[in-house]
Amino acid sequence: MAANEPMTTEQIWRAVATERVTLVELLASLPEAAWDHASLCADWRVRDVVAHVILSARPNLGSILVDLIRARGDLHRLIRDTAVRHAQRRTTRQLLAELRDSIDAQVAALGTTPTDRLMDVLVHGQDIAVPLGVEREMPVAAARSALQRVWDMGSPFHAREKLGGYRLVATDDEWAVGDGPVIEGSLTALLLLTTGRDAALDQLTGDGVARLISERR
Repeated sequence: MAANEPMTTEQIWRAVATERVTLVELLASLPEAAWDHASLCADWRVRDVVAHVILSARPNLGSILVDLIRARGDLHRLIRDTAVRHAQRRTTRQLLAELRDSIDAQVAALGTTPTDRLMDVLVHGQDIAVPLGVEREMPVAAARSALQRVWDMGSPFHAREKLGGYRLVATDDEWAVGDGPVIEGSLTALLLLTTGRDAALDQLTGDGVARLISERR
């Protein structure tokens, strides 16, 4: 695959499977207590994030509609509540087995794309690893594809709207977007930034970082 060449659908699904495999390996190495550790997602434990990744791999339209009614039309509440309920009803071993069974799943929910599934597992892998102090490397092509998708997609992150006044520049790739004060960082750090994770701020450099931090206070 040539540098900066868009990934094909087949390559995206292979990358998704690879991320699920390495996530299973990471989770299998954790002590039981780590599964109840807070993740980067507010009010989500590690096991809740794992449950969400599992559910994202096997979306069911009927269940989604029922859960949306239960969440009174609030999509964010739906996503959180369904993950938490799923996690509460399974043991750690069951969650790990379900994630392992989802490795080769190639299903994107209505209104989403395979790249969304790639972005989801990449970001949630960091949501789990970062608070635990575990380094989890993102493959460059996968991270670039996910980052471009986040920049282009609008809801739910609205990255272009929130960061459009800055120039985002990857330090480990040729990816760059926007105009304004520069914010530089790895593709991983920029992906966390554009998806609303402040944990990436100390990994960023450039004259736009101080301004961004002041805006977020």
